Amino acid sequence: MKDKNTGSRGWIAGVVTAAAASLCCVAPVLALIGGVSGAASSFSWIEPFRPYLIGFTVLVFGFAWYQKLKPQKPADCCSPTQRKASFVQGKTFLSIVTVIAGLLVAFPYYASVFYPRAIAKPLVMVQDNTAVRQAVFRIEGMTCESCTEHVNGELAKVKGVLDFQTSYDSARSIVRYDGSSVDTGRIASAINETGYIVTSIEAK
Repeated sequence: MKDKNTGSRGWIAGVVTAAAASLCCVAPVLALIGGVSGAASSFSWIEPFRPYLIGFTVLVFGFAWYQKLKPQKPADCCSPTQRKASFVQGKTFLSIVTVIAGLLVAFPYYASVFYPRAIAKPLVMVQDNTAVRQAVFRIEGMTCESCTEHVNGELAKVKGVLDFQTSYDSARSIVRYDGSSVDTGRIASAINETGYIVTSIEAK
């Protein structure tokens, strides 16, 4: 009974850790579905710890599979008191839990499919085309495509933003905007609301 409880706690810890490792990307998607995008920024602080959480998850499930697959001692196999393992103790259940943990860990790599395509609506300015400006926002904290979509989603809501090209690889967003309607401070504020931080602005 003790081994059963210990194993179950280990699997639970592994799944919880796997979920925590991707919470920075899971939270924005849940917030998008629930219509409370501002709440998602509360979990962006987890991102720097993601590699360690993934490592712990791998260790937990590696140990669980080692325990499950290691050869049993003859005494254990032939013990008259040995009972048939329950479903929770079996390989099938461990396989299911392992797949769930793997999907959670990999979530940032496919989370972008849950985001609607963020497209800013260009403003038509006939009288003063010189009001169209461009700025490069250096952003800290983006690590996957879902981070990019999260930033784009907020930029699309800003009145006066014409279009944007955001990339987590280059850690920046190139934004064209109507200088008569919005300034770089407002745009930076919108980006910061996602939990990712604007570290510098290069206006052109």
